[in-house]
Amino acid sequence: MSGLLVKSTVVMKENLEEMNHSGHYRIPVILGGAALTKKFVNGTLRQTFRGDVYYATDAFSGLNIMEGLVHPDEEKEHTSSVPAARKPARKKKDSPENLPLRSRISRIVGIPAIPFFGTRIVENISLTDVFPFINKRALFRGQWQYRQRKLSDEAFAKLERETIEPVFLKLKRQCLENNRLLPKVVYGYFHCNSQGDNLIIYQDDAKTERLRFHFPRQKKSPYLCLADFFADVDSGKTDVIAMHLVTIGSRAGEAARQLYAENKYSDYLYLHGISVETAEALAEYWHKMIRREMNIHHEDAADIKDLFHQKYRGSRYSFGYPACPNLADQVKLFQLLQPERIGVKLTEEYMIEPEQSTSAIIVHHPEAKYFNV
Repeated sequence: MSGLLVKSTVVMKENLEEMNHSGHYRIPVILGGAALTKKFVNGTLRQTFRGDVYYATDAFSGLNIMEGLVHPDEEKEHTSSVPAARKPARKKKDSPENLPLRSRISRIVGIPAIPFFGTRIVENISLTDVFPFINKRALFRGQWQYRQRKLSDEAFAKLERETIEPVFLKLKRQCLENNRLLPKVVYGYFHCNSQGDNLIIYQDDAKTERLRFHFPRQKKSPYLCLADFFADVDSGKTDVIAMHLVTIGSRAGEAARQLYAENKYSDYLYLHGISVETAEALAEYWHKMIRREMNIHHEDAADIKDLFHQKYRGSRYSFGYPACPNLADQVKLFQLLQPERIGVKLTEEYMIEPEQSTSAIIVHHPEAKYFNV
């Protein structure tokens, strides 16, 4: 099984559970793809499956694993790609009860003045404002699969200039003309406080608990947890958190599926890729708008490319990723933002539909950056 998106890991786990249930656990399973890490496979997925699970870094690694399974007595160059049989997990030095209550993240941070509390919907967003925030490297190399491989830097630059960029410009022009991409945003600001590893979201009175998120804490130094970036419930201060959900609607997805059904695979790949990256660009663009409303935008890098590397104050985190891996927390975000008002819904597997949509919680703390748990 190969997983490109974070949601693929959820489906993989379900598939392994079904194989257990149906008695097919004697079949070895090879897992890989951009969404997977060796740690996740050897931990969560290996513990889920009763049979043998292997992690492949790429297609060639997968082939070597299969060779090793078919011809176990032959010595292969990359047999180390095949993990040994599962062993009991080592006992961690830092058991949960021994973990610190909080990391050393600074608690002396000014809380931004917020223009409103609650939610707002924004629909009159121009694609011409969003397109500059497209990460062309992610689009060209990730979505469209253009790779440099053995090409020289000069040759690949020529390929980008003469082949890839013209396709990109053509698609942007078509999207402006045919209204396949319809940017919409629902976002909001909420009173909050941290309590240990929990983040409490308050009602409008800033006192009554509405709901809370529980976030995992790192089990080794620096022991980070998302809750650490907010004022503690006993601090005497009420903090603020922003959240947003952005979408470009369902038209692009429908058009891409039609192209695929007509065997127009190149056109499908181009349209699907630009629609996915436009949704990501919309998230980047609106995060910038939120920083402006918080009046912390003065720390933004001048070059948009640097924003892709978090050259700004704070950070945004999406459920299903390392710092907040629990996809079920999407339910709480949906309760707060009510994105059904812009045509977005949540599936039983906690996936957002339309696919070209993304949600995030936005943290203003200057030390907040991406981290793994």
